[in-house]
Amino acid sequence: MLDLPRARDRMVNIHVGRRGIHDREILQAMREVPREAFVEPGFEEFAYEDTPLPIADGQTISQPYIVAFMIEMADVKPGDHVLEIGTGSGYAAAVMSRIVEQVYTIERHPGLAETAKRRFEKLGYQNIEVRTGDGTKGWPQAAPFDAIVVTASGPGAPLALQEQLDVGGRLVIPVGDDPDLQRLLKVTRTGAATYSEEDFGGVRFVPLIGEQGWSENGTATDVGRPLRHPISLPDMIAAAAEPLPNFDDPAFGALFDRFADRRIVLLGEASHGTSEFYRARAAITRRLIERHGFTIVAVEADWPDAAAIDRYVRHRRPRTGTGAPFQRFPTWMWRNTDVAAFTDWMRRHNEKLEPSAQAGFYGLDIYNMSGSIGAVLDYLDRVDPQAAKIARERYGCLTPWQHDPSTYGRAVLTAGYQKCEKAVLEQCRDLLAKQLEYAKRDGTDFLDASQNARLIASAEHYYRIMYYGGAESWNLRDTHMFETLEHLLHAGGPNAKAVVWAHNSHIGDARFTEMGVVRDELNIGQLCRQRFGDEAALIGMGTHSGTVAAASDWDGKMEVKQIRASHADSYERLCHDSLVSRFLLDLGRDTTLRERLLERRLERFIGVIYRPETELGSHYADASLPRQFDAFLWFDKTAAVTPLGREHARTGVPDTYPFGL
Repeated sequence: MLDLPRARDRMVNIHVGRRGIHDREILQAMREVPREAFVEPGFEEFAYEDTPLPIADGQTISQPYIVAFMIEMADVKPGDHVLEIGTGSGYAAAVMSRIVEQVYTIERHPGLAETAKRRFEKLGYQNIEVRTGDGTKGWPQAAPFDAIVVTASGPGAPLALQEQLDVGGRLVIPVGDDPDLQRLLKVTRTGAATYSEEDFGGVRFVPLIGEQGWSENGTATDVGRPLRHPISLPDMIAAAAEPLPNFDDPAFGALFDRFADRRIVLLGEASHGTSEFYRARAAITRRLIERHGFTIVAVEADWPDAAAIDRYVRHRRPRTGTGAPFQRFPTWMWRNTDVAAFTDWMRRHNEKLEPSAQAGFYGLDIYNMSGSIGAVLDYLDRVDPQAAKIARERYGCLTPWQHDPSTYGRAVLTAGYQKCEKAVLEQCRDLLAKQLEYAKRDGTDFLDASQNARLIASAEHYYRIMYYGGAESWNLRDTHMFETLEHLLHAGGPNAKAVVWAHNSHIGDARFTEMGVVRDELNIGQLCRQRFGDEAALIGMGTHSGTVAAASDWDGKMEVKQIRASHADSYERLCHDSLVSRFLLDLGRDTTLRERLLERRLERFIGVIYRPETELGSHYADASLPRQFDAFLWFDKTAAVTPLGREHARTGVPDTYPFGL
């Protein structure tokens, strides 16, 4: 059972206070107001996540940080009279009511207004007055106001609201004539007919419907336009960009000799289904292995599946009694033509080398997450199909960059889901025990008896967290993968050097992304920097458009999907606007450019699931690129990986060939 008061305090400390909200009255009000009382039934589990959540009439309850940020912008104080436009669930009005003398709030949906009234009455909040109507006209009878907070985006700041401000009053409103290009605007009344404006950056809100906002059909009245700040960074990026040769050109790999003195080089990807990312990682890794003595290739994959590839590339004996690797969702992530070509190269490279000098291929996830999730879904499909449906949503949606509120509704737990816990954990533990026994027979040297004991002791906690698919599973998994990497390096000796292949969300330092700042999540890149310092190089990758191999839901069919053009407020758009199609950007070379890029922007993350229709909410997160990575590879237009099919079947391959059909 979730400890809601503790979760509320954690939300205030981490999601609000740590992100720069320091007003004690706001922080205390958010500790006092129970957000779980303002979410829909069944959503209490998610009440203190820093994310918007769906409510009735197609509306949302804003994420806690945005609520706090807008209230702080409005500079509300004890004794103030405040107007809120867009009551919604009532949460923001409730928070402000703990600070100011009186809150007036207008909601155009009668059902939402009535529900909010009942919530206020139940909580004993008597200084809030609710009205149903057109919020763009304001509340003239109660004016003037010390502050007006608008929780929906209009084409501009309605004149009626500006006129109802007291002198010195503040109006906070998202504005923008494009739903994907909204800016948070603060208008201050400086005199009887004078106003000042401040722009606080990009946001995303539902539209403000009304006489001085948007009409129901999406047209707008002429009430002003948001501020525009032209972007001047693309030219600086173009000047610093080092164009990338073809992947097969030795000059491609040579560009990365600058990182050859590192003990660990972590190579990211912006999706799990883009050919250019795999081919770039292969070219860099070949160079590091051939010229610079790297012998460990550690990938974001299940350890037992990767072990099958390792036997192939190191010319080891086949293991009997096991099926082909990477048969579970998402199969295309490792069973594709680019990975097959790279492992063939590794086998040729190792052929004439002593075993101690050979390069190995290792999976970082000894707990076999994909296989374990597969076992969970197989079991739930048999005993409780509804629970299986919920599990697929939780595994597919609760990623560190997920903000789309509609997904949470499909992931609410049921009693049946919880009843299956014991049987599922037993299956996962049995699966782990079998895999460790296989490793012992294989002579896998980095898994000694004490490490086996640690894995088994932690297994129940790991699998329970994995089963429920909550945010804690991310930290647990990345910590576990980092520990596996440490064991590999230790087994390889003091001079061992490793290349890591993983998603950008795993290898970019989480402390400088929304993951770490907002959600208190870490990743393997952060842990490597903290443990190895400058001996670790973190290299990300990105794209503007093209195609990607991905599914629409967890355990779903692979599709080749069109990638939407990058968002106007993203790092990807800056790279696209540089007009350089393929380049390496060394983020440590040009200090002026680095400083200009430090400001947090959106960054795109596409995993094994891609939902273009909700892309801004489900695939973008804030980040500071120069702090997140040491370098960034750019491919403006990319293509999906090619999954291995029957047309790729080969004859005359050894028994250890991992990609047979």
